Amino acid sequence: MAVTRGGRWIAYWDPEDEGFWKRTGERVARRNLFFSVLCEHIGFSVWTLWSVLVLFMGPEYGLTPADKFLLTSVVTLVGAVVRVPYTFAVAVFGGRNWTVISAGLLLVPAVAAFAVMEPGTSFSTFLLVGLLAGIGGGNFASSMTNINAFFPLRRKGWALGLNAGGGNIGVPVIQLAALAVIGAGGGPRVLLGVYIPLILVAAVLAARFMDNLASVKNDTGAAKEAARDPHTWIMSVLYIGTFGSFIGYSFAFGQVLQTQFGQTPLQAAYLTFVGPLLGSLARPLGGRLADRHGGARITLVNFAAMAAATAVLVAAGTTRTLALFVAAFVVLFALSGLGNGSTFKMIPGIFQHKALAMGLTGDQAVAYGRRLSGASMGLIGAVGALGGVAINLAFRQSFLSFGSGTGAFCAFLACYAVCFAVTWAVYLRGPAARAAGGGAERRAAAEDGPRPGYAEV
Repeated sequence: MAVTRGGRWIAYWDPEDEGFWKRTGERVARRNLFFSVLCEHIGFSVWTLWSVLVLFMGPEYGLTPADKFLLTSVVTLVGAVVRVPYTFAVAVFGGRNWTVISAGLLLVPAVAAFAVMEPGTSFSTFLLVGLLAGIGGGNFASSMTNINAFFPLRRKGWALGLNAGGGNIGVPVIQLAALAVIGAGGGPRVLLGVYIPLILVAAVLAARFMDNLASVKNDTGAAKEAARDPHTWIMSVLYIGTFGSFIGYSFAFGQVLQTQFGQTPLQAAYLTFVGPLLGSLARPLGGRLADRHGGARITLVNFAAMAAATAVLVAAGTTRTLALFVAAFVVLFALSGLGNGSTFKMIPGIFQHKALAMGLTGDQAVAYGRRLSGASMGLIGAVGALGGVAINLAFRQSFLSFGSGTGAFCAFLACYAVCFAVTWAVYLRGPAARAAGGGAERRAAAEDGPRPGYAEV
């Protein structure tokens, strides 16, 4: 059984031990996963709050479409940057303790938005309050780092996918809430008044039911080693393509419908939640498929499908065919969620494979893989979220230059082609895939022939 000490700390935790896992580990891990998902869910809702608040901001607010894209870009940027310190905060404060703190911090942007959300507020004030909302994006990084330590390698794809998917679903939930508020004739303060008490409830439940793992410690050596490892940066590029797309489109979809297709706030709200909802639900499926077939294979096929969906969006945008545009956008959302799950499953598998290639076995290999994958996840998550910034800035420039989002979609199509090529070249191309990892893996590749070294990760 788990050995505990005061303050809801668990001193002994070994999920790779089958007996331990069946006796007590799985029950404790699932409980922590549930409440971690709840708090991360609220964090995502607060982070993407401005994707729906801008729908309320009509001509009386004096903001142009370019202003709104800039506002959502700033929110996304802060959410990406804070993921790095949030990752390390888990070891400093404990997973349960930091979940409570980070959930409580969400009150700051929610209350600030409640105070300023009215016509006559300056654009600079909206930008400042948007900066505060960005902290909601950090909850993902700390939650993923925490849950990664609770589950064994064989369950990480499912657990991380469910954790992230449950958090991601905060995006469509707040959009649905906005739809209900707009439909009932309410204003943005009504929406914020609903979420402020929910934040308090989430923090209290985390304090009551979650645990800290004493074994989770910050390892500056691991962080430096992960930052020097080429796989960290390769996976960051792939995560830009998947999660960057998901979060960027979540912020931009409603604005594109309003600006390019002339939809009213209510019409846009009816359509915007469907894509993020399917993308969130698809993330655990992506993790499950990656567990079964290999994350690299699922990721490769997924990028090809994302490129195809984007090509349809270019055609629909050019002909201004709303039904086709919305359908293709929803498919692209679902694929981005699927890719989120498959790419994040690859991370622990890659570093476990590197450990085996270095000659490590048993507990040593597991410890190395967990150490490096945990250190890399925060960095990969932060860089990946920057893709959302690029998407909103690309839309802003496209509307300024061409009056539509078609130019931005052409750029996204090229990005998905690059991600497809990188996935194939590094992880599925036989000996070259293994050569990327270092001398030991190059020697293994030479001895074993054309077998793809990372195809199963």
